[in-house]
Amino acid sequence: MSSRGVCRFCGGIFSKGNMRRHIDSCRERKMQNPAAGRTKFFHIIVDAEGAPEYWLHLDVRADSKLEDLDRFLREIWLECCGHLSAFTIDGELYYCAAYMEVPNEPTDKSMDFRLEEVVKPGTKFKHEYDFGTTTTLRLRVASERIGRWRRKPILLMARNLPPTIKCDVCGADATKACTSCTLSDWGFSWLCDRCAATHNCGQEWFLPVVNSPRTGVCGYTGSPNPLF
Repeated sequence: MSSRGVCRFCGGIFSKGNMRRHIDSCRERKMQNPAAGRTKFFHIIVDAEGAPEYWLHLDVRADSKLEDLDRFLREIWLECCGHLSAFTIDGELYYCAAYMEVPNEPTDKSMDFRLEEVVKPGTKFKHEYDFGTTTTLRLRVASERIGRWRRKPILLMARNLPPTIKCDVCGADATKACTSCTLSDWGFSWLCDRCAATHNCGQEWFLPVVNSPRTGVCGYTGSPNPLF
């Protein structure tokens, strides 16, 4: 599925493949993020395993912690029921605080590590949310830069536009996912408003179609900050 996204700095629309090149050269970004300073930042690109049409470009302070990145990903794409999560970096697992509060192996690591301690430009790693109905994200440190310190540890620079998902019944744009039945390969059914109104399953089974790889999964209903 082809995918396009929007740059937060200039509002331009670019393809997934061209967005990194644009961000590197975006004049509005350079005006808002002057090079003068001594703080290191990572450009981290994120997409979803099995659903690469969902993607993010993040500007992350290198001294922020894995738990900051975990919190950001939960808030923008994942959080529904307080599930456990973990990063896998170079074969090592780093677990969320809730996991570390229960009995675990002495070798288990928490997310209380600064990013610059565990990743560098070129590092590829993954994030898993919910160890039952798991959503897996792929992350890559595309580059690093030196700039002015910013209180906010993570800035969303670009994000995919909502993919067009068609109703499994009539082919119109879908607005709901029925989690009770299966009319497609997703494990649930996509429905437009019209077909949802006459669908045999009750509305209590419906979840909204949202701009996230977790749409239709568990109890996820979307982020309160759907774009930036």
